[in-house]
Amino acid sequence: MKKKVVLAGGTGFIGKYLEKQFIQQNYEVIIISRQPQHVAWTDTKGIATAVDNAELVINLAGKSVDCRYNEKNKQQIFDSRTETTRILGEAIESVSNPPELWINSSTATIYRHAEDRPMTEATGEIGEGFSVEVAKAWEKSFFDFNLLHTRQVALRIAIVLGKDGGVMNPFKNLVTFGLGGVQGPGTQMFSWVHIEDVYRIMLFIRERKDLQGVFNCSAPNPISNKHFMAEMREKMNRNMGLSSPRWMLEIGAVVIRTETELILKSRWVIPERLEKEDYQFKYPKIDEALAEILS
Repeated sequence: MKKKVVLAGGTGFIGKYLEKQFIQQNYEVIIISRQPQHVAWTDTKGIATAVDNAELVINLAGKSVDCRYNEKNKQQIFDSRTETTRILGEAIESVSNPPELWINSSTATIYRHAEDRPMTEATGEIGEGFSVEVAKAWEKSFFDFNLLHTRQVALRIAIVLGKDGGVMNPFKNLVTFGLGGVQGPGTQMFSWVHIEDVYRIMLFIRERKDLQGVFNCSAPNPISNKHFMAEMREKMNRNMGLSSPRWMLEIGAVVIRTETELILKSRWVIPERLEKEDYQFKYPKIDEALAEILS
């Protein structure tokens, strides 16, 4: 009998990568999403059947934050995280053979804008504002479940870098068209993680039966926006890139219907717990990660 993994919200950049990896490991992969070929979020029985006898449940569900924060979008961002988490938790509570491990996405954005020091799980300061309130409610909806037979891990995921999709496409376009200079002051910290390490971290936590709670899912060497853009230009053989001051980013964000927070917030996050537990990053430094992604 095949081992089973459930990917909730598994249709995005990270979900597609995980699906491919788990299929290669001979898992039965069940996806819960709004797409008709998958188990629907409204199908309570189908979700219960999916999580019953699963080895692992991974929840990645949530409306993209790459949009304008109007009231409608804010409500959808909020509900798409807390409601899906509640649905999964109730399904896990209801079955006779619950999964051994439930990994729920969270976000490194939960910490404050930090240019003075790094944020760890133990010493990080929770920030303020809409994105932080979403993250706090998301984690609360997850840890409100007190499951007797299922370990619970919330991954505070930094910006995920990989070949096929995610944030790399817009960054590559900027560099290609000569706009790959610093964004805003350039001093804001850029915490990142290679998508292969996201997968390997999940496997590491699966094997380590003693681990639960909150983990920062980020590479151990965050960099400034200025450093990141310089590495992008070097790897893409572009000598120069025009910078984008804050006022230009504000105008551009309105035009392409997004928020400048995605670029200007300083996320300085360190994976202290993973390092203490001796997880070995495959891509600890940005030059190695970009060399693989842009090869």
